[in-house]
Amino acid sequence: MPLTPQATPTTYWLEHAWLGTHVEPGVAVDTADGRITAVRTGADTPPPGATALRGLTLPGLANAHSHAFHRALRATVQVGTGTFWTWREIMYSVAGRLTPDTYYALARAAYAEMALAGITCVGEFHYLHHAPGGTRYSDPNAMGEALLSAAAEAGIRITLLDTAYLSAGFGAPPNHHQLRFSDGTADRWAERADALKERAHARIGAAIHSVRAVPADQLGAVADWARARQAPLHVHLSEQTAENDACRDAHGVTPTRLLADRGVLGPRTTAVHATHLTDEDITLLGDSHTGVCMCPTTERDLADGIGPAAQLQGRGSPLSLGSDSHAVIDLLEEARAMELDERLRTRTRGHWTAAALLRAASADGHAALGWDDAGTLEAGALADLTTIALDSVRTAGPLPRLAAETAVFAASAADVRHTIVGGRQIVRDGVHTLVPDVPTALAASIAAVRG
Repeated sequence: MPLTPQATPTTYWLEHAWLGTHVEPGVAVDTADGRITAVRTGADTPPPGATALRGLTLPGLANAHSHAFHRALRATVQVGTGTFWTWREIMYSVAGRLTPDTYYALARAAYAEMALAGITCVGEFHYLHHAPGGTRYSDPNAMGEALLSAAAEAGIRITLLDTAYLSAGFGAPPNHHQLRFSDGTADRWAERADALKERAHARIGAAIHSVRAVPADQLGAVADWARARQAPLHVHLSEQTAENDACRDAHGVTPTRLLADRGVLGPRTTAVHATHLTDEDITLLGDSHTGVCMCPTTERDLADGIGPAAQLQGRGSPLSLGSDSHAVIDLLEEARAMELDERLRTRTRGHWTAAALLRAASADGHAALGWDDAGTLEAGALADLTTIALDSVRTAGPLPRLAAETAVFAASAADVRHTIVGGRQIVRDGVHTLVPDVPTALAASIAAVRG
């Protein structure tokens, strides 16, 4: 059964809880109607009738950047050598075989894997809109609706970031792969996106695929659509140096400057990757409080490079995390990798505390997706929780007061024991309660689209 409203009030007893700044032992969390109604510390033992969550409980994790169909690429793209651009050709071949039905099955399985990894909300950067060749389905949003249904059936929240993708690059028409991504113009994109409706588990946002995929004179139309709805707006930014070079050739400015000049940047905007930036770019993003979503496992998998995350945050850009191409689905690994990659880049340690990295994976990720009422353990917040085992081979040993450090720097998605969304237990003792056999679901859905 899909994600439904919480039927009865429930109390969860948290053996250890991360309360934003520290780990607190013995915390009772009361929930009703999908929200936290009270957080009570000093509960040494479970209150009568409470459900005990042993381990470290965090707010639910937010995966701020996902391409669900990329889950079918795992391992396949590791054969041989190549670049981002050769990887992209393999990605196109998978995209070309998806239908609304097969996309639903693949996304449902991928989102169930996310739930098993403690992810309670996903930002789906969705540009696979039409049938091959660009023909519209009878429902022009059939592919987007498949994603919304998949998230509900997997028991997690979703922000569908409906993506404008209009060009193969700086004035070039879409190639044959990209025809199914394109609505032709930003106005036609907006007309289709207008038909998408929010629901209890789903919010609708917008995305600009990249400055190469949306002509400069149409960037403002996408930004205006998001601004009018106070919706999140995401954009791939400077993932590759080739994009920067092509943008300078076409417009005489960097992609960041182009976005700034066209009114795209701002507090509701999130730049994804932001890998190859100039000092001016960092200033433009930070001073406008544009968020930045780092996807370290994908950025290293595709050999993109290491973005200046610490500089961006220091200038004023909130940071979030995403699993992007799903080389792995593990927000703890994304958090850890952001710090460890920065250590490699600078040859110094300690750029972010464990608490700061957990905020990026929870509260700041939710904010980037338009769920400002999630990502914290406090009264009034959505009752979305993730519990990590502290007795596995990876996490056993450290003192409980160091549980946050253990979670970030030693645990993995395999250590997630419970996932709760809206007060309902979606993962219990490492088992998904709505999708009985997630590995089989993944294998079957990937086989259905494999060439």
